[in-house]
Amino acid sequence: MRAPNTQARKTQVPAHRQVYIRFILLILLLAGYFVYLTWAYDFRTGSIAALLTWSFFVLCTPIADAGFLLDFPLRLLFGIRMLYSELAVWAIAISLNISALLWFPSEYETTVLTRLLHGILVTPWPYWSVIVISCGGSFLSIIFGDELLDVLHHHQRVKYHRHGFKRELIVLVFAFVIAVVAYYQLLNSLGIDTAQ
Repeated sequence: MRAPNTQARKTQVPAHRQVYIRFILLILLLAGYFVYLTWAYDFRTGSIAALLTWSFFVLCTPIADAGFLLDFPLRLLFGIRMLYSELAVWAIAISLNISALLWFPSEYETTVLTRLLHGILVTPWPYWSVIVISCGGSFLSIIFGDELLDVLHHHQRVKYHRHGFKRELIVLVFAFVIAVVAYYQLLNSLGIDTAQ
């Protein structure tokens, strides 16, 4: 007698592994970048530059990869929805930059990304629109991630399929794609080149 849902179980494992692998790669990338900056400068400068770079990816990119470093473990360990932890991530990134602008403004000159972040922060019009679009894209990707993790849990799968999850998913993906396209169009129109 053949075991039921064998194919379904095979497709679930890679989805979980993909999330874990992405998380581990982000941790390794951040740790490697921190080590490089503290080696290239000193511990204080490297630490501040690494934190500012992290905040750049929170505030100025439309995908929640930087926030994912906190959101994902909190979701796994304590069941806190990533949407709520992403709100805390944004509060931390904004507070970090307010503190750096007040007490460590010279640290923004460390890397290309921190210089770009400084330029965006001190020029509200039109550069804060980059932050607004990034905020929209980040929260859409986090909502999508929360929904995906809910669906990956077997006991919730039937509930989500019954309540139109596929339609919600399509709307979320479509809105996220619009946010990413608008982000890159905005960068081009403002002449911001991240490959400097």
